[in-house]
Amino acid sequence: MKLSILPLLLLAVLGTARAADYPLDAPAPDGRRPGGTLSQTLASPTIANDENKDLKRERNYPDQPPTIPHSIRGYQIDKYGNKCLTCHSRANSAKTQATMISITHYMDRDGQPLAAVSPRRYFCDQCHVVQSDAKPLVGNSFENIDKLLQDDANAARKP
Repeated sequence: MKLSILPLLLLAVLGTARAADYPLDAPAPDGRRPGGTLSQTLASPTIANDENKDLKRERNYPDQPPTIPHSIRGYQIDKYGNKCLTCHSRANSAKTQATMISITHYMDRDGQPLAAVSPRRYFCDQCHVVQSDAKPLVGNSFENIDKLLQDDANAARKP
C-alpha cells in the first residue's frame, strides 16, 4: 500500500515544480472578457441598462417563455412575496391591463387546476428574463422557422 502512494506523491511534486515555471504574466485566454494576463484582475464591465419599452417581443421557438418587456430591478420575488403578481395575476390583469400569466401557471404537475399560482411556477425570473441593451458576447446566426420556410419558398420560386 505504501508503494502505491509513492508514485502519486512524486507526480504531485513534479506537477507543482512544473506549475511554478509557468509565467504568470502569460496572456490570458480570450473568453467573454478578453485581454489581460493570468495574474491580472480586470474590472468587470458595467451592467447594461434594462430595456423598458413595454413592447412584446416575438418568440423564437415554440414554448419559449416570453421575455419581460420592462425593468424588474427592486422587485421582490421570493417565498414571502411576488411583485409580478400585483399586475399579472388573474385577479389583477384586467385592472392593470397587463398580460395575464398563462393558465398553465395555475396547474399542478398532473395538469389539475389550482386556485392560486402553482408553487413550481411562482418564481417568474427562473424562466422569464428582462432584455437589456447589452452588446452580444458571441455571434448569433439563429433564424426562426418562419424565416427558414420563407427562404425555402423564395428559393423554390427562382428558376
